[in-house]
Amino acid sequence: MPITRRAFSVAAAATLAAPAFAQAKLEKTKLAIAVGGKAAFYYLPLTISEQLGYFKAEGLDVEISDFAGGARSLQALMGGSADVVSGAYEHTINLQAKNQFIQEFVLMGRAPQIAIGVSTKNMAGYKTLADLKGKKIGVSAPGSSTNMIANLVLARAGLKPADVSFVGVGTASGALAALRSGQIDAMSNTDPVMTMLEQKGDVKIISDTRTLKGTQEVFGGPMPAACLYTHAEFVQKNPNTCQALANAIVHGLKWLQTAGPSDIIKTVPDAYLLGDRALYLASFNKVREAISLDGVIPEEGTRTALKALASFDPAVKADKIDLAKTYTNDFARKAKERFKA
Repeated sequence: MPITRRAFSVAAAATLAAPAFAQAKLEKTKLAIAVGGKAAFYYLPLTISEQLGYFKAEGLDVEISDFAGGARSLQALMGGSADVVSGAYEHTINLQAKNQFIQEFVLMGRAPQIAIGVSTKNMAGYKTLADLKGKKIGVSAPGSSTNMIANLVLARAGLKPADVSFVGVGTASGALAALRSGQIDAMSNTDPVMTMLEQKGDVKIISDTRTLKGTQEVFGGPMPAACLYTHAEFVQKNPNTCQALANAIVHGLKWLQTAGPSDIIKTVPDAYLLGDRALYLASFNKVREAISLDGVIPEEGTRTALKALASFDPAVKADKIDLAKTYTNDFARKAKERFKA
């Protein structure tokens, strides 16, 4: 894939600067990363770091496998076919409630970037959330972050997850087709899909966490989203490898701080544009502020996530969760210092 002159100069500068940061020997250089819906803006920092060669610059040989949603990529980690997941932070809390310990070690998103919209065709008379009872709601994959956000919003209206039917539709063209063909009545999904449906008049947005303001309104505080996480034991045994991964992601976050829309278009694969470059760029401008600046997860945000999950999932008991074990900022802080993010 062609890399912009600007991107090349950034990458070249990083390569030249590398000796200043003598890196400890990596415990593991070949890594399998699982992600659920890689084309979504939710995971843009992962794609940027991959496309601009930042993983390779850290001595990593990374193979990224794309799944239909975050729940599937988590299954890959638990099943042993992935070393690390690029997924939603809240999975670390959910699993601890089941006495399984996974840990976030670099943050990519500081807002969930998930919007919920009702079909203007199937639900033309929509008035309140109660109207969703008995309806089919599209999510990236059952159990994924898009599903969790929908559960939270439904709970606020007194609806339980069992009051609706969740349908896995992915995060790309399949999601667009499912809504437009009338297979589903509403959708909880990420951009660029939601902006494309919104701008074409296919959905009416009823809940929006694509901006920091919208996230504050839905959750009452900051809500960490996309991150890299893995087994806590993996972090303990492979600190240099985790540092290299955090470096690559924070390098990508730093690039994104000043990248223009044309830089993004030239760097991501054409398939990610879903056939509409202008709408893709409109989506990017909408979610840009939701991207983490430095990879560090805010402590307040972890508390917001726990409170949100405990509000609709009886298995998550707030007083039984040790939030300190769900994340570490050690690697992100070192990467932030290195790249001046």
